[in-house]
Amino acid sequence: MIDLSTLNDRQLEAVKWQEGPLLVLAGPGSGKTKVLTSRIARIIEESASEHFRIIALTFTNKAAAEMRQRIEALVPGSGNRALLTTFHSFAGDLLRQHGHLIGLKPDFTIITQEGERIAFLDEVIEKSQFDNDTMHLTGERLLPLINRMLENDVSAGSVSRMVMTLPENQQEPIQAIYRAYRAHLVASNSLDFPALIAESVRIFREKPAVCKQIRRVYKFVCVDEFQDTNLSQYHLLTHLVDQERKNLFVVADDDQIIYQWNGASPERLTKLRTDFGMGLIQLPANYRCPPAVIEIANKLIAHNSARSAEKQNLQALKPVSDGDAVRVHRFGTFDQEAAWVAADIAARDEKERGRCVVLARTRKALESALERLTAQGVPAYLAMRKDEFVSAPMRFLHAALRLANNPQDREQARRLSKAFYALEGLQIDPANVSSASEAFDGNALRAFAHIALSRGEIGNNTAAFIRDSIPPLTDKLEFRSFMQATFSWAELLQDSSYGTDNPFAEYVDEKLTWSDLTAEIEGQFGSENVTLNVLLQELDMRSKAPAPAKGSVPCFTIHASKGMEFGHVYLMAMVEDQLPSWAAVKKGPDSREMQEERRNCFVAITRTEDSLTMTYSQRVFGWNKEPSRFLREMALIG
Repeated sequence: MIDLSTLNDRQLEAVKWQEGPLLVLAGPGSGKTKVLTSRIARIIEESASEHFRIIALTFTNKAAAEMRQRIEALVPGSGNRALLTTFHSFAGDLLRQHGHLIGLKPDFTIITQEGERIAFLDEVIEKSQFDNDTMHLTGERLLPLINRMLENDVSAGSVSRMVMTLPENQQEPIQAIYRAYRAHLVASNSLDFPALIAESVRIFREKPAVCKQIRRVYKFVCVDEFQDTNLSQYHLLTHLVDQERKNLFVVADDDQIIYQWNGASPERLTKLRTDFGMGLIQLPANYRCPPAVIEIANKLIAHNSARSAEKQNLQALKPVSDGDAVRVHRFGTFDQEAAWVAADIAARDEKERGRCVVLARTRKALESALERLTAQGVPAYLAMRKDEFVSAPMRFLHAALRLANNPQDREQARRLSKAFYALEGLQIDPANVSSASEAFDGNALRAFAHIALSRGEIGNNTAAFIRDSIPPLTDKLEFRSFMQATFSWAELLQDSSYGTDNPFAEYVDEKLTWSDLTAEIEGQFGSENVTLNVLLQELDMRSKAPAPAKGSVPCFTIHASKGMEFGHVYLMAMVEDQLPSWAAVKKGPDSREMQEERRNCFVAITRTEDSLTMTYSQRVFGWNKEPSRFLREMALIG
C-alpha cells in the first residue's frame, strides 16, 4: 500500500483525484513531482487487474527518468502500465509506428544541427518557382519564421497570420517555401524537432483511427510543466485525451512561464481550462525556500498584471535558519562583481561549494563568472547542450550505426571516412564509397569495409575489427555487439602516440556518456524494444554533454536552471538591459516581454534552498547601467 501520510491536505486531494479534468497550480518547491507520481502510482496499484495505461508527458528526459524511478519505487514492476516520456520522444515513437501513413519510414533521421536545417531550407528555396533576386530570401533568414509556423501548428495548406504580416510580395513565396520544406523533410525521411510534433499532430488530425487507437490504450493523460507547451504541443495533447472521459491531469504554474520565445503563452492555461472545464487545486505551500526568499518572491510576482486573479501567494513552510538568507551586493564594475562572486564561493567549504549555482540572464555574464571561478581554483562548468560526439572513436561509431540504419546516407559516409582517417591514418574518399556501394546493393557501409580491407597499409587490429564486426551490423543490424567491438578496437589504437590533434580527446567522457544514454533509453523502452531506429532517434533527442565533475559549480542561464534547486544561489548582473532584458525594456513596463522577464527573476530566486545572493554593478561590459527594477519591486534597494 502506497504511503500517503506525508502529503498535505491539498496534495492528498490532488493525488486522490480519480476521473475527469484537473489543473493543479503548483508553485515552486510545492512537491508537484511527488503529487504527480503518487497519483499515477496510486491508480496503478488500485487497478492491478486492469490493462489500461497511463501516459505522463514532460519536457526533459531527466524529469521523465526521475518520474519513472519514483513510480517504480512506489509500485515495483509497474513499468508496463505507465509511459513517462517527453513530448518529442512520444512523437518519435508515434511516427515510427504510424509515419508511413504520411510517407515517413520508421528509420527517419532527426536533424539536430541548425546549420544542417539552414542548408536544407536553402535547398528548398533554390528549387522554389519564384524570382528570389529582389527578395534575397535565405534559409538563415527564414528559419526562425519556419520554426514559429511549426510551433504554432500551421498546416501546410493553410495561410498563416504570421505570413500575412510580411510584405505582400513575400507572402505567397514564403507560404510555398513552408509547404515545400515540410514536404521535403518527409520525402528525405528526415525531421527536425519542431516537425516531430507538427507531423504527429498531422497524423492525429488526418488519421482519426490512429487517434482512436491511442486513446483506447491511454485511459489517463498527465502533463508536467504544462505552462511550457507551445500550440502544436497543446494540439498533440488535446488529440490524446478522450473527449468523453476527459481524464486529463495537468500540473502547471503560470508564474513560471518563461518560454514565450519558444511558443509558450500565458493564455494557454486559460484556454486549457475553457476547453476542458477543468477543476482546480492550488499548491502554494513551499517546502524549498527560506521564508525571506518567499517574501521577496511574492512581492516581485505581484507586479505582473496579467497574473491570474485567483492565484494564491506562496506560503513559506521552511523554518527560519541562522544567517542571512538574502544578500544584495553592489559593485563598481562587472569584473569586480564576478571576482567577488567567485571569491565568496571559493571561501565556502568543499561540501557547500558543491551546493552553489551561479545564475544570470545571459551566457556572456556567466562566461565571466566561469573564468573567475577557474582562476580561484574552483571547478565549474557552463551548462551547454551538445548535439554531436567529437572524439574520433565516438564519431566513427555513431556514423557507422547511422549508415547501417540508412545505407545510402552520403553525409554519414563522409563522417565515417573522416573519423576513420583520424584513427587509422587511411584516407578513403566518400565519393568512392558512394559509387562502390552500387556493387553492394546500395549499402555504403559494406562498400566502405571492402575499400578499407583492400588497402595494404591497414593495421592488423583494424582489419580484424572491420572484417569481423561490420558484416553482422550490415546483415543483421547487430548494433550492440558492434558497439562493444568498436570500444575494444579504440582501446587498442589508443596506445599510439598523438600530437596536439589527439583523436581520443574527450573519448573517455564520451564513452561514459554513450553508455549512460543507452542505459537511459533501454530503461525507458525496455532493452528488448530498443531497435537501432529507436536508439539513434532517441540519441538525437538527447544532449551528449558529459556529466559534470562531482562538486563542480554549475553556471546556468535562468532558463537552464528551471526545475532545479540549489543550496546557494548567486544571481548576477541584476541590472537593466540584462535582467530585465534590453528587448523587454524597449517594449515597456507593462509589456508581455517585461512580465516574462519578471517571471524569469521569480524562477531564478525560487531555486534557493538556503541562501540567495543577488549582485549588480554600475558598469557592465563597458556601459553604465541602472540597477534592475526587480530589486526595487522586491524592496531590496531604495
